Amino acid sequence: MSRLGRNALVISAMDDVSTTRPNLALIVALLAGLSLPAVAQEPPAPKPDQSPSAATAKAGDDQTAPLTFGLAGPYLAARMATVENDYRAAARYFVQAVAHDRGDRYLQDNALVALVSAGNIPRAVELAQQMTQDGDRTELSDILLRAQLAHQGDWTGLIQLIDTARSDDDSQRNLIEDMVQAWALMGAGRASDALAEFERLSQIDGVGPMVRYHLALARGMVGDYESAQELLADPATGGHLLGVTARAQILSQLEQNDKAVDMLNQLQGIEAEPQIVALRDRLETGETIPFDVVKSPADGISQAFLTFATALASNPDPEPLSLIHARIAAWLSPEMPEARLMVAQLLQDRQQFDLAEPEFEALRQMGQMRPVAELSRIDALSRADRRAEAEKAALALTAAYPDLPQAWVALGDVLRQQEKFAQAVPAYDKSLALMQDGPDQSRWFPLYARGIALERSGQFDRAEADLQAAIKIKPDQASLLNYLGYSWIDRNQHLEKGLELIQKAVELSPNDGYILDSLAWAYFRLGRFDEAVAPMEQAVGSMAADPVVNDHLGDIYWMVGRTREAEIQWQRALSLEPGDSGDVDPDRLRAKLDRGLDAVMAEERAAGETKDLPPPQTEAGARTDPKTTD
Repeated sequence: MSRLGRNALVISAMDDVSTTRPNLALIVALLAGLSLPAVAQEPPAPKPDQSPSAATAKAGDDQTAPLTFGLAGPYLAARMATVENDYRAAARYFVQAVAHDRGDRYLQDNALVALVSAGNIPRAVELAQQMTQDGDRTELSDILLRAQLAHQGDWTGLIQLIDTARSDDDSQRNLIEDMVQAWALMGAGRASDALAEFERLSQIDGVGPMVRYHLALARGMVGDYESAQELLADPATGGHLLGVTARAQILSQLEQNDKAVDMLNQLQGIEAEPQIVALRDRLETGETIPFDVVKSPADGISQAFLTFATALASNPDPEPLSLIHARIAAWLSPEMPEARLMVAQLLQDRQQFDLAEPEFEALRQMGQMRPVAELSRIDALSRADRRAEAEKAALALTAAYPDLPQAWVALGDVLRQQEKFAQAVPAYDKSLALMQDGPDQSRWFPLYARGIALERSGQFDRAEADLQAAIKIKPDQASLLNYLGYSWIDRNQHLEKGLELIQKAVELSPNDGYILDSLAWAYFRLGRFDEAVAPMEQAVGSMAADPVVNDHLGDIYWMVGRTREAEIQWQRALSLEPGDSGDVDPDRLRAKLDRGLDAVMAEERAAGETKDLPPPQTEAGARTDPKTTD
């Protein structure tokens, strides 16, 4: 495959897509008062005077890693699986390890983490119950026991469990437990006590908006729609997706459909949220929408866990607990699409696509396929080299939303990444037809991508027109300038103008090794060998492990008389196993090392062979600007 072909597989519009998240101000406020359970971390090593067996005997007290005979294998396998985020394997091995040392809380807590992360919450509940019976409770096992009672609808039992735990040690009290208890009071028929508890919690510094959201839900459940609407009207309280949905339903219950429609129409990006569009359409017909954002106290508790999961996932280094809270939320309310989506996205972020797929499938069956999330999923599958799955997902998205141009762009990208260039063109055609009345800034990337697909499928006249149209819209996109400029030089057309485009691309992205490589090879093509040395040396400096640029630098060194250095670069390129990529011919490298570049080129000319100039490749610069693409 040529350098151009390799580049054509890399660029994607999906760098412009950001997943919809709940209100960031709400998350920051939540974190200010957050108290979290302590999930088992890497244990300390045994002390110098302590044998592994002795360390294990005290593991329940000092969290030391268990390494006794018969335990080391499952433990080490579990740790390796944990590092790789292979939750199913980690759960299996940690459960085996717990069977060897049932009283070790380090092993038990890690088994709970793995089981919940893998989605096997019933088995995690069984282990949590066993731990409690054995007197080995942990904060995570307590959370699971509370979730189990909520799952069963045993509100009296849940209240009693929380009260008993507080009487034993009130210092362990935390916000999520307080919210669980408030919802349990609702479930037990003690609505006044529940509302009073939410009112009390809303006075805690830093968490007021989040608690007031739950207070609004509780008031909505008891039919106090006026108070609920007043609470949700505050953007800090109801400005996230679920809050907007709840407020629209409540306004409908108050016979204010017009106000609800106006509120929804003011949302940015509403067309990317089909469930909001469907809600607006129902409101416009005059239908009275039922209030069902929470159908039971279990839904309220689920939303509490979901909010905590979102807060934890928003950290620069996402907490492992984010997935645990999201899993519990989805278990308590399996019909809540937001919880299933959060689980799917967290698993996707951890490259656990096999675990994420059932969650995405559940969303599809619920009629809750979210275009933004699906676009992110398609991109993640592509980057993980699961392109057949990405293509299947893209086809499903275009079938579900045939008028969504981004879906067709995603399909075109996936096809192009599989070198199905001719098949990619109609997908881009469709996307651009749908965008014809839209802003120009939304059209430059599909024009660029279609230009690549056309060029790679031998339709350069159309490709040239697309690339020029894209440059007219976005004249400062380095990878775009580089692509057209080098395409001209490769075809011995518009040589000076092509070089000017590449030089401008270098100015815009001076550290992009691929663009520097293009500049050097443009000079090479034009016979300006001395000028090619510096940019190619820079390219190798930033891409030392790329066989293509090492090969190119060798050729340039040869042409300026630095033959020994040329041989070193060719040997370097050969050591990088270029045959695996298809971009460099290892036999040609060996021939150059054996006979020199002049002899090889002479042999090729005598045989009537013409070595095309390797076309442009840009990787870093090919990522599109999220500020400019819809």
